[in-house]
Amino acid sequence: MPILNKLITTAFPFIPKVIVGQVAKRYIAGVALSDGVRLVKELNDKTMMATMDLLGEDVKNIAETEEVKKGILEIIQSVKENSLKSNVSIKPTQLGLKIDKDLAYRNIKMIIEEAKKYGNFVRIDMEDATTIDDTLTIYRHLKKNGLTNTGVVIQAYLRRSEDDIRALVKEGTNIRLCKGIYNEKPAIAYKERKEIQNNYLKLLQIILESGCYVGIATHDDYLIDGAYTMIKKMELKKEQYEFQMLLGVREKRRDQIVKDGHRLRIYVPFGEQWYAYSTRRLQENPQMAWYITKAIFIH
Repeated sequence: MPILNKLITTAFPFIPKVIVGQVAKRYIAGVALSDGVRLVKELNDKTMMATMDLLGEDVKNIAETEEVKKGILEIIQSVKENSLKSNVSIKPTQLGLKIDKDLAYRNIKMIIEEAKKYGNFVRIDMEDATTIDDTLTIYRHLKKNGLTNTGVVIQAYLRRSEDDIRALVKEGTNIRLCKGIYNEKPAIAYKERKEIQNNYLKLLQIILESGCYVGIATHDDYLIDGAYTMIKKMELKKEQYEFQMLLGVREKRRDQIVKDGHRLRIYVPFGEQWYAYSTRRLQENPQMAWYITKAIFIH
C-alpha cells in the first residue's frame, strides 16, 4: 500500500479534477458558504464545535483581498444568523500580507472587529516560516488595540516554537497547537516523527501549565493519549482546552474524544480553492491516495 500511495501522490497533478473532487468531498464542505453552514449544523447536532475557513492563501492583488475579506465577513454574519457553534479561521496571506503588511493588518482588524460585535472568535492561522514574525506582530498589535477575541497557531515541528510559546503564554494568548505541514529546512524544523511528537507534548505542557486556553490540534494517537494524561494529572476542567481535528479525518477517534467528555472542534473548509487544499492534504497524508484509487474505479 505505501508504494501505491507514493505512486498516486506523484501522479496527482495528472489526475482529472473530477476524480480529485470525489475525494475532496470527504475533507471539504463544498464550494459555497451554504455548504459550510449545512455541515456545521450537522456537527453541532453531534455536540461538536467548528471553525469555518474560506479556502485560499497567498493572494496576489488588492482586489482579491477585498473579495476574501467580504467572504469572511459573510461567514461571521452567517454564524450569527444561524446560531452556529463556530468561530472563523483566517490566513494573513489571503488578506494581503505578502502585498502590504499594513493592508493585511487593516483587513484582519476589520474582520476581528466584526466578530467581536457578535461575541465570536477569529483564529489567525500560521503559514510558512517566512510569515511567522509578521503574523505574531499583527496579533500583538491587535491585542494592544483591545481586540482580544483572537489567537494564533504554533507549529510544533519548528525549532523556534518553544521560545514563541513561552513569550505568548505570558501574554495570555489563546493558542492552537499543531504539528505543522510546510516543508521547512532542517535548520529551522524538526524532521523526525518522534522529535516532533516529543516537542509537541513539551509545548502542550507549557501551555496547559500556564493556564492559557489551547486547541489541541492533532490526529495522532500518541499525542491525544499524552494530552489525556496531562489533562487528568492537572485536573483540568473541559472549559480550559479543546481538541481539534480536520473534517473527514479519523472520525471514529473524533467521536470517541467527544464520548470521553472532551470539547472538540472540527475545521470546516469550503470555497473555490478546494483543489489546492486537497493537494496539500495529500502531501501531508499520503494515505488519502487510497481514496483517490477507489474514486478512480468508482467513477
